[in-house]
Amino acid sequence: MGAVRKSITIDRPVTTVYNQWTQFEEFPRFMEGVESVQQLDEKRLHWVAEIGGTRREWDAEITEQTPDRRIAWQAIGGKKNRGAVSFRPEGAGRTTIELEMEYETEGLKEKAGDALGVIDRRVEGDLKRFEKFIEARGTETGAWRGSV
Repeated sequence: MGAVRKSITIDRPVTTVYNQWTQFEEFPRFMEGVESVQQLDEKRLHWVAEIGGTRREWDAEITEQTPDRRIAWQAIGGKKNRGAVSFRPEGAGRTTIELEMEYETEGLKEKAGDALGVIDRRVEGDLKRFEKFIEARGTETGAWRGSV
């Protein structure tokens, strides 16, 4: 399995950043290759994404969700992956997001892309696009404050 760990500090309060991250159906607005994310219920999501030039679909389950602190998930069908996103306040109005993810590469193209750091760069780009998205808006598009 491949793995990636990235972080970014955003000029918004932790509650705003966390609330926006819980709006999973908005992910295609800033995640490269993600066509759609459908929230099936409080714990399950259906993903459609282009990975290594191939369209993939899978379901994921939120295994842990603590408001303003952490969201963890694992795939329960399709593309194997798991990970967590942590949120840490950094003084007045700033938040550091740390994303950790493990994923299975399939086929020569995905394995070569992983070896060349494609996934690493994609995740870094996704975090930068999220930063621009939430900083430009100034406020979240919605919120889910429940715990899992």
